[in-house]
Amino acid sequence: MHQDNLRHEFRIGLFGIGLDAYWPQFEGLKERLSGYIQQVADRLRKPGVNVVDLGLIDSPEKAAAAGHEFRRADVDLIFLYVTTYALSSTVLPVVRRAKVPVIILNLAPSAGIDYRWFNRLDDRKKMTGEWLAYCQACPVPEIANVFQRSRIPFFQVTGIMENDPMAWEEIAEWLDAGRVAYAMEHNRLGVMGHYYGGMLDIYSDLTQQCAYFGGHVEIIEVDELASLRRHVDMADVKRRVEEFRECFEVGSDCPQEELERSSRTSVALDRLVEKHRLGSLAYYYQGTGNEDNEEAVRSIILGTSLLTARGVPVAGEYEVKNAQAMKILDCFGVGGSFTEYYAADFHDDVILMGHDGPGHIAIAQGKTRVRPLPVYHGKVGRGLSVEMSVKHGPVTLLSVVQTYDGKLKLLVAEGESVPGPILEIGNTNSRYRFSKGAREFMNAWNAQGPAHHCAVGVGHIAAKLKKFAALLNMDCAQIC
Repeated sequence: MHQDNLRHEFRIGLFGIGLDAYWPQFEGLKERLSGYIQQVADRLRKPGVNVVDLGLIDSPEKAAAAGHEFRRADVDLIFLYVTTYALSSTVLPVVRRAKVPVIILNLAPSAGIDYRWFNRLDDRKKMTGEWLAYCQACPVPEIANVFQRSRIPFFQVTGIMENDPMAWEEIAEWLDAGRVAYAMEHNRLGVMGHYYGGMLDIYSDLTQQCAYFGGHVEIIEVDELASLRRHVDMADVKRRVEEFRECFEVGSDCPQEELERSSRTSVALDRLVEKHRLGSLAYYYQGTGNEDNEEAVRSIILGTSLLTARGVPVAGEYEVKNAQAMKILDCFGVGGSFTEYYAADFHDDVILMGHDGPGHIAIAQGKTRVRPLPVYHGKVGRGLSVEMSVKHGPVTLLSVVQTYDGKLKLLVAEGESVPGPILEIGNTNSRYRFSKGAREFMNAWNAQGPAHHCAVGVGHIAAKLKKFAALLNMDCAQIC
């Protein structure tokens, strides 16, 4: 991934809470609860996740120290594991100072207490100690009350520590959402060229994008790409042509001259991305009257498709919001291809969606085809383009929407990419079916006021996207 080399891994904080008054009263309870925290820590650790585990916090003094420790560790997300009843004064200082979102884990050690065994203990002190090991739910309302009054956003996972796939899937979704929020925080988005004149829906506030997602916006001149092209030698051009033939299905009707032109631009693009450490790119340019610039832009599609497949999504028509949507989906590992309505097929109750320009060839159904086009519709020039459909199966559509009151929100829909005829015009093009049907889907999607572009990824990940939005304090509308 051509992203700024991150100095730190995504970091989560973990702490458990208990009440120090219990330990001298109930032998072994503290050790037992500490063991539960260790089990949770072991399950949270996975590639790309650094766990800062502060263990059992059982007094306000330890809570204050823990808050400082999490802040020093620069954690991105906190998991609070409730082991038993604990005072809210052991929680608030930790979370308040750390100033990051918190997930409350209300996880019981098992599905229920063995009442027959429990009531035969015949020692009410032991019985109380055993009950306290199952008392996770007790302080959660108290914690929630204090968080609400302190205006601290929090989220909950309720379930069982063992043999509860639903709870642990939800925890995994929070981890994924936090990891993607971290990636967006450190992403470098390049913007090259200018808007397609008259597309009022795609005009974006770059400051607003940084305010919501973080990251950095790098303003890039097309002249720089054109200059880099002039310094690509023929050996690199030939190597890239061979790579094109490996990655794409290159038709015999594709002129060698156009392949070499696109290859030169592709190598230059890679160098541009490397130089500016870009994680995504939005571009559009006509280049009219400047032959070098026009040639660079009209030969850009194969190179931008390769970049998109390598984790640097590229959005055409200077669609910054959609570059962000594509990057989000790509960070979740589901692709993120540039798309828009192409046509409605009411016979089959599907919507054809695609776009000219780059496609996410890593999520294509089969090999992406390269087609020569005598004209780029609505744009300057001619040359090579890509034709692909998204893999058949479940898909998720994502749009980053700017609302009338100056906010950003996510718009999400889950559907299916289905086989069938497409428009073989040298563009990305897929057939999508939605549970609402084509008619109601379009009405519901359009009613949310998105731009006419969106991103599509493979799989159903609406639940993860909702969590991602929640971490960024964004609204998220799912229409199906």
